[in-house]
Amino acid sequence: MTEKSRLGFIGIGIMGEAMTLRLLERGWAVHVWNLTPDRYAKVVPAGAKEMGSPAGVAEASDILLMCVLDANAVRNCVFGERGLASAPASGRIVIDHSTINPDATRDVAARLRAANGMRWVDAPVSGGPLFARDGTLTVMAGGESGDIAAIAPVMADLARTFTHVGPVGAGQTAKILNQAIVGTGYVLMAEALALAEAAGLDAAKLPQCLSGGFADSMLLQKIYPQMAARDFEPPRGYARQLLKDMKNVKGFAHEAGCELPLIEKALEQYARYVEAGNEMADAASVARLYERKQRA
Repeated sequence: MTEKSRLGFIGIGIMGEAMTLRLLERGWAVHVWNLTPDRYAKVVPAGAKEMGSPAGVAEASDILLMCVLDANAVRNCVFGERGLASAPASGRIVIDHSTINPDATRDVAARLRAANGMRWVDAPVSGGPLFARDGTLTVMAGGESGDIAAIAPVMADLARTFTHVGPVGAGQTAKILNQAIVGTGYVLMAEALALAEAAGLDAAKLPQCLSGGFADSMLLQKIYPQMAARDFEPPRGYARQLLKDMKNVKGFAHEAGCELPLIEKALEQYARYVEAGNEMADAASVARLYERKQRA
């Protein structure tokens, strides 16, 4: 494959849109498909070519990237009507940026390869759409070494950190650990903000105050200020997505025989917020849960 192979992108949500725009700006030809056509509003005018199905994307591409909601969405894109499995036999590589269970990843990858020879790299991401637009995502990848080498030029334009952590499924396992920290961290940042405000501090100064200390983190420097400013529109990532990821963490921990009470409590808090009608709210807006508690 050449440095500028033809790319496909399946799933033009918040992250897919940002990643597609970044790839277009870096000179890649990108063919796109999304379940709802309204998501083409920014990527097609920027140069992406709309296709009629996942199979259509595959036929027009050498490397396919995918970023969809959950394991069911991945299966539908691969095995549904005009899915990837129905495309002609080829040696194309699928890079799945979705966050799903490692077992589901291995199952889909094996079945697709048996169907038409497509190879699979699970490459979930961390960083959000702003990092995607800047090409500074963190990507954890599972797959065969040759496939990792083949997609390196694409990842170089999307990620600041790209790490091959093992065979297919290993990327999703690493992402579960990432989401354990992130999901619990969102709730912790909301609670720290609530406590700072209740104590009468200038809460917005906390990241500066703690910078460089043991409490410092990307969550403190990026998510806490967003919460403090109540800067939730437009959403940078949906609350339902983070809740789904946290449920994956709990399920994976259960399978591994681990009891993780801190993560389970954070999951309860996040579920309470989402189930109150906040599915499509910004993930950081969980801070509002604590405002309601204080007013009660």
